[in-house]
Amino acid sequence: MRVKRGVRRGFGVLLALTLTLTASTARGAGAAPPTEPTAPDDPPTPAIGRAWPVGTRPLVLRAWEPPPSPYARGHRGVDLAAASGTPVRAVAAGRVHFAGRVAGRGVVSVELSGTGTPPLRTTYEPVAPTVEKGAEVAAGEVVGTLEPGSGHCATPCLHWGLLSGDIYLDPLTLLPPWLLHRGPSRLLPVLGVPLPEPFHARAGRVGSRRRLSPVHRAMPSPQPRP
Repeated sequence: MRVKRGVRRGFGVLLALTLTLTASTARGAGAAPPTEPTAPDDPPTPAIGRAWPVGTRPLVLRAWEPPPSPYARGHRGVDLAAASGTPVRAVAAGRVHFAGRVAGRGVVSVELSGTGTPPLRTTYEPVAPTVEKGAEVAAGEVVGTLEPGSGHCATPCLHWGLLSGDIYLDPLTLLPPWLLHRGPSRLLPVLGVPLPEPFHARAGRVGSRRRLSPVHRAMPSPQPRP
């Protein structure tokens, strides 16, 4: 009898454990997997740009591709098509943070005025600098000239970057919509203003007035001298 009771008691404990594990597995299957906490969204980049770095509306050869982690692969900036020797301009007003060579390439970096602490910082490469560190630059001011290809692009290009501290951002967000999407200039019609009269019509009317002028009709014809 004692043996039977021990067997029954052990069987009951085993059954209870089995039911507990089954219930826990069922609850876990229906629950969403835990997720890592996410950082709050960064504030939007102020659209303070007043000029493209090169040209007026250059071709974007490669857009910004943010890396999934600080050390992962990605494209930390945009590549703009431009010929070697093209003037490179500051997108917005600021102070030159760096002007020199890094790993054999010319680099110019500008801290943008009024963008907080730390300030936003734009970078341009490969560029032969025409400014020095600490110089104040205005939007659209030339900071260097584009150097021959450095191997970053298949064709000559400017690599333009934007940073907030050590975080890379999309530099195109600095440009306001009117500059980012500006197309060719177009002549629009002016309403309420009469169109100018053709020149030949004005000339004919002036000629008629001259032929019908009463002054001319009243003047006697010159008499021959005796």
